[in-house]
Amino acid sequence: MIAASDAVEEQIDSETEFGFWLYLMSDAVLFSLIFATFAVMSTNLAGGPGGADLFDIKNLAVQTGLLLISSLTIALAHHAAVGGHVARAAVWLVVTCILGAGFLVLEVRELTEFVVKGAGPDRSGYLSAFFTLVGTHGLHVTAGLIWALTLIVQTTLTQPGPRLLSRLSRLTLFWHFLDIVWIGVFSLVYLPEFL
Repeated sequence: MIAASDAVEEQIDSETEFGFWLYLMSDAVLFSLIFATFAVMSTNLAGGPGGADLFDIKNLAVQTGLLLISSLTIALAHHAAVGGHVARAAVWLVVTCILGAGFLVLEVRELTEFVVKGAGPDRSGYLSAFFTLVGTHGLHVTAGLIWALTLIVQTTLTQPGPRLLSRLSRLTLFWHFLDIVWIGVFSLVYLPEFL
């Protein structure tokens, strides 16, 4: 009976992993479409401000640093969990959440300042595409933080096992995917405005 139960659990994990990869690929398509829209709209300023008028290099550097360091901390959480150090993994997940939350606070502050300056998403095609791209990424970071907080609770309340490690593996992949998207945002949206 135990062998049958293990086989069923293994099949569920396999199907969950396949479904996660399908989700991640569809997310890649979503971001590709938003990047393409931004590229098309990047010159449509409608007499409004562009990125060079709005972006703050210091804020951008701090945001990028927070997100890239969080990629390291989530990898350390995964590594700790694989090694059987669940408490250490939970600590690294907490650090990841703090860094991710810091990134979001700076992003929301930046977007709020743009709106206050009259550079909201309704001002031009450029700003509409910018807010859509950055906002979609921010929503994904928020989802990742909720996921990480859920795993922190699960690591402290339940007995760790293969399922928890599987969930953490998928979160780690998702978080690295978000970092890759942010590197794209940094390289294609922000960086050209400072060159």
